Amino acid sequence: MDNYGFLSVLPPVLAIILALRTKQVYLALLFGIWFSWLIMSDWNVLDGTLATIEGFVDVFKSPGNTRTIMFSALVGALLLFIQYSRGVEGFIIQLNKLIACVEKKQKGYSRIIVQLLAMVTGLLLFVETNISSLTVGTLYRPVFDELKIPREKLAYIADSTSAPSSILIPFNAWGAFIMGLLVTQGTEQPFALMLSSIAYNFYPLITILIVLAVIVSKKDFGPMARAEKRTRETGKLMNDNAKPMLSDEVTSFKSKEGVNPRAFNMIVPLAVMVFMMPVNLAYTGWDNVEDPTGPGDHIFRAIGQGSGSSAVLYAVLASLLTAMVMYRAQGIMRTKEMIDITLKGISELMPLALLMLFAFAIGNACNALGTGAFVADFSKDWLSPQFLPAIIFIISAFIAFSTGTSWGTFAIMMAIAIPMAEIHQAELTLVVAATLGGGVFGDHCSPISDTSIISSMASGSDHIDHVNTQLPYALVAGVLTTLLYLGFGMIFI
Repeated sequence: MDNYGFLSVLPPVLAIILALRTKQVYLALLFGIWFSWLIMSDWNVLDGTLATIEGFVDVFKSPGNTRTIMFSALVGALLLFIQYSRGVEGFIIQLNKLIACVEKKQKGYSRIIVQLLAMVTGLLLFVETNISSLTVGTLYRPVFDELKIPREKLAYIADSTSAPSSILIPFNAWGAFIMGLLVTQGTEQPFALMLSSIAYNFYPLITILIVLAVIVSKKDFGPMARAEKRTRETGKLMNDNAKPMLSDEVTSFKSKEGVNPRAFNMIVPLAVMVFMMPVNLAYTGWDNVEDPTGPGDHIFRAIGQGSGSSAVLYAVLASLLTAMVMYRAQGIMRTKEMIDITLKGISELMPLALLMLFAFAIGNACNALGTGAFVADFSKDWLSPQFLPAIIFIISAFIAFSTGTSWGTFAIMMAIAIPMAEIHQAELTLVVAATLGGGVFGDHCSPISDTSIISSMASGSDHIDHVNTQLPYALVAGVLTTLLYLGFGMIFI
C-alpha cells in the first residue's frame, strides 16, 4: 500500500494523546511506533511487532541519528564532571553576589534578573538548539532552585529561546539545512531569500517577546501560574507526581571535598563546547564548498555545508577533553576518577538516549507512512492564495506537532510551499517564513519533540509538565502569528 491516507496521521496523534493523558512518554512513543508498523504490515500483529524491532535497529543506519544519541549520553558525563569539580558551585557563588547586589539596590528584582540572564544566554547560543537548552538548564538550574523558581519555568525559558534564536540567526546548522532545501527547489539566491524571510517569521519573534513580558511583568497564566503558586506557597519545585528527566544522581551529584569552588571550571568547558560548534561546522563542510570568492566566503559556505550532528558530537567531546585536562592539572581528579565519572554520567543519561531513540523511530515510521505528505497533499487543492501563508503556517505546525521534528517539517513543506507560492503568485518570503515558523511552533507544542525533551532534561523538569506549562504561551504566539499571516496575505496577495 503506497498511500495510507488518514491512517498515516493516527499513530503520531494517538501517541501524543497517550503521552499527555498518562504522562508515560516512553509507553506512548512505543505504542505510536508499533501502531505505525502494524498499519504498514496490513494489521498482522506478528509482522508489525517484528517490523517495530527492526525500526529501532534502522535508527542507527542514519549517522546523524547515531551521533545525536551519542551526544545525549555524553552530556551526562559532562554534567557530572562540572558538578564534581565544584564548577557549578563556583558559578552559583558569583551569581549570588550579583543577586545580592541587585537586591541591595532594588528589593525583589533578583528573580527577574536571573530569568533575564537565562533568556539572554539562550538567545546568544544560537549556534545549536540542543547546546542552547543544555547550557541554560545546566547553568541556571541551581540558581532557579535556590530562588524557588519552578523547574517548569526554567524549561520554558530554555525551550522558548533556543529554537527561535536559531531560526532568526541562521548562521548555524539550521541555516545550512534551510539553504539546502531552497537550493533543491531551484531558488537562485537561497541565502538572500532566507535572510529576507526573517522579518516575516513572526512566531519566533512573538515567542521571545512573550518570554520577556512574562519575566518582567511576573504575570503567568494557565498551568505555569499554578506551578509558580505551588512553588511560592509550598517550596516544591515540581509537582508531587513529577518524574524529572534527570535523576537525583545528576542534579545533586556530590562535589569533591577539599576543592575550591571556581566558576571557570564550569564556564570554560561549556564555552569550549559552544565555540567548537561553528568550528566543527566549518571543518565538516570545508571540502563541500565549490568556487569560493575568498577565505571569508569559504569559511561561511563551509559552515553552511557542515554536518550539525557531527559538529555537536565533536563539540561535547572537545568539552569533555578540556574538562579532563583542566581538572587533572588542578589535581581535582585522577584518571580512574575520570573514567568512573564518565561511565556514571553516561549511564545516568541512558533514559534520555533511549527517549531520543524512540523519537527518531517514530519520525522514521511517520516518514514511511507518509504522514507529512498526506497532510500537505490533503490541503493543497483547496487553499486560497490570500490564506496561503496562514494555512502553510498551520499545516507546518501540525506536521511538526505530529512528528516531533522541525527539520523533517521543513523538508516536507518546502517542497510543497514554494511551488504553491509560485503557482498562486504569493509573496515567497512570506510563505518561506510561515513554513519555518510553523515548524518551530509545532515543535514547541509537541511532547515528542527532541528539542523539548532536551530542555526538560537540562532543566531537571518533568517532561509532560514542561509541555503543559509551555503550551498556552506557544498557542498565544501561534494564534497571533496566524492573524498576522492572514493580514499580510490579504495585503501582498
